[in-house]
Amino acid sequence: MEPDPPHRPSDAARGCPMPDPWRLRHTGYAPAEEGLREALCAVGNGYLVTRGAAPEAAAGGEHYPGTYLAGCYDRADSEVGGRVFTHEDLVNCPNWLPVTFRCEGAEWFTGPPVEQELELDLRQGVLTRRAVCVDGVGRRTRLVQRRIASQASPHLAALETVLTAENWSGRLEVRSALDGTVTNAGVPRYAGLADRHLTPLRQEACPDGELWLEVATGPGRRIALAARHRLRAGGRPVEAEVRAQARPGLVTQTLVLDVAPGVPVTVDKVVAVHTSHDPATGDPLEAARQLAAEAADFDRLLAEHALRWEQLWERLRIDADFPGLGPLHLNLFHLLQSYSEHSADLDVGIPARGLHGEAYRGHVFWDELFVLRVLNLRLPELARAVLRYRRRRLDAARRAARAEGRCGASYPWQSGSDGQEQSPQVHLNPLSGRWLPDHTHLQRHIGSAVAYNIWEYYRATGDLDFLAEAGAEPLLEIARYWASAATHDPGRDRWSIRGVLGPDEYHDAYPWADAPGLDDNAYTNVLASWVLARARDALRVLPERRRGELTERLALDAAEPERWQEIGRRLHVPFHDGVISQFDGYRRLAELDWETYRRRYPDLRRLDRILEAEGDTVNRYRASKQADVLMLWYLFSAGEVRDLLRRLGHPAGYELMRRTVSYYLDRTVHGSTLSSVVHAWVLTRCDRRASWRHFRDALTADLVDAQGGTTREGVHLGAMAGAADLLQRCYTGLELREDALWLDPQLPYALGSLDLDVRYRGHRDVRIRVDRHSVTVALGADAERPVRVGVRSTAVVLRPGEIHKFSL
Repeated sequence: MEPDPPHRPSDAARGCPMPDPWRLRHTGYAPAEEGLREALCAVGNGYLVTRGAAPEAAAGGEHYPGTYLAGCYDRADSEVGGRVFTHEDLVNCPNWLPVTFRCEGAEWFTGPPVEQELELDLRQGVLTRRAVCVDGVGRRTRLVQRRIASQASPHLAALETVLTAENWSGRLEVRSALDGTVTNAGVPRYAGLADRHLTPLRQEACPDGELWLEVATGPGRRIALAARHRLRAGGRPVEAEVRAQARPGLVTQTLVLDVAPGVPVTVDKVVAVHTSHDPATGDPLEAARQLAAEAADFDRLLAEHALRWEQLWERLRIDADFPGLGPLHLNLFHLLQSYSEHSADLDVGIPARGLHGEAYRGHVFWDELFVLRVLNLRLPELARAVLRYRRRRLDAARRAARAEGRCGASYPWQSGSDGQEQSPQVHLNPLSGRWLPDHTHLQRHIGSAVAYNIWEYYRATGDLDFLAEAGAEPLLEIARYWASAATHDPGRDRWSIRGVLGPDEYHDAYPWADAPGLDDNAYTNVLASWVLARARDALRVLPERRRGELTERLALDAAEPERWQEIGRRLHVPFHDGVISQFDGYRRLAELDWETYRRRYPDLRRLDRILEAEGDTVNRYRASKQADVLMLWYLFSAGEVRDLLRRLGHPAGYELMRRTVSYYLDRTVHGSTLSSVVHAWVLTRCDRRASWRHFRDALTADLVDAQGGTTREGVHLGAMAGAADLLQRCYTGLELREDALWLDPQLPYALGSLDLDVRYRGHRDVRIRVDRHSVTVALGADAERPVRVGVRSTAVVLRPGEIHKFSL
């Protein structure tokens, strides 16, 4: 992925407490941490997300207000080193937040306040700000603001502002605005690149207090906002003088009224957002104005919003017996804000950094591999929507494969609006100041991730209709791609996949080669073998008529799947020193002088930058950014990995995993938040104490800004979901196999018990409780059919309304 800034979090960020596991609190004003707080305190609903910036804040310096709409991308050209590159960005949409105030004739309040507390209520999805503001002559005003992005009505966002004069009286002016002049300026590394994506179309500030604004992106998507205001003083509606102003891209209104000490003045600002791409929407401006005019008051909107959050938390319940559940709730909260039922009809994927900022330009990577493992068993309808996003871009993947001279479908490493490859061609190393070629598009394993997600969704849900209608075709085309990408090596009598990258992005070329790419990345090859086998399985389970339709449409004769199996059993997997090699030729790399580099650089997570700035390259060394080979034991059980390797003709004993994990753990710097997720998972089977340490690192990665300044640019959804899945499936030992739910608990020493609900093959209420002595599984009374459940070697058939307790 693109590089991140060389910044370390302060002690304040690392120690941010969550004594209440359902509330995130930040006290005081900390300039260096404001960007982090704005990302962590974002509110959203899957249609839009708004960062937790202060309403009076302007972009620049410590602050970055940003609102992002799911799937709202725009392309622009930028010149770097004399070359022009086209990049697609998730658009920073018009800022609906602006509200500020002053005593008439004084300066507008622009912050910071003298006292402040931010509180994000995770149960109800409400951001509350309490502050005391003092102007230049000592007038004190108490400020309380509440903010929501409605989960009940996704096109609505609301801000309540309560102002109480403490030691003054007189004329109060409150200014509210809609700002469509914003740019994409949230990532310093992108400075100098094209950042303007919005063109003002029309706007008006009405005398009755309504504001509206319409802008357009380059492709012609129109975005409309309409704001309605209500004013109260002492709890009663009051009239105010209204001063309105409009200019291209910006509309403001100022409310003027008399205030007295101790009498609160409340301004409710409700904003409706629509675009021309929204389903069932004609004119977006008309729709936004009508919705804003009809919207209820803030308290009613909040009640409806809170009810929806209550229902969502019931669906995602994880009760875990360990101190510090707050980060778990925070991670699930941001997952549900980034992708929800309101995303499902929009034809959008899951951006790796959520809708919380502009890092990675809002693109969709393989992170859904980590997210869907949670959604499959909790909110499978959302998982299905994500897979449909991939299905709709199958033709783009086919075109990409043809451009490579191959058959089938080649999915892009970075995806945005239409499924074209959006990976950058160059990236900046801020340590050296050099723009370097970017070869991450060679991570062809993304196709296997898509196939894996399709098959795992089918296994969790039994949704044969989806597999037949939408899932099998991309899976077959991905298998076809791998078969065409493999070349036969007569010397080994093996098939090889050449010129690719694995998950470890540190290695993108051989130090002795002129061209980028590596040969026989073990993770890529084993996953390709798995895909080739699953393609045959998919054909077998399809209804006969649909199987016939697909094979006819794809011109798939009986010989082609047989050739897939021949290749899938003979793909080359390299080994060295008794472990799986990350790629062919890995044994020729040098060992890094770890002692020297750890002494010189306390943080080696961006070892690639460090070495490049020294005139060296990480390609020369056995050093990994993140788990690569070890991903095999993340996606599959130890037994499944043994079976996969044996299918490929490699004897794989029980000690192979232990040796391989130990080998790469010593050589990995965890430069990705996903690395801690994977290491926590694989270490469960051989070192539970170490697993727990990595779990805690993954769980708090964004809360403490573990990657050193990256969270301010967007959260890491893969790690957030992955940490939750460690509790849901790893420590419970939950597997889906043999048409049954199997559990083999592996509780770390610090985890006393787990209690959670899952959905499995149409059953909405399967409750699982695990402790050190037993596993209890209960099936809801309204279930339509029994479920087979197994714990270790014992299996039972659980009928509706039954509870079974297994002793460990």
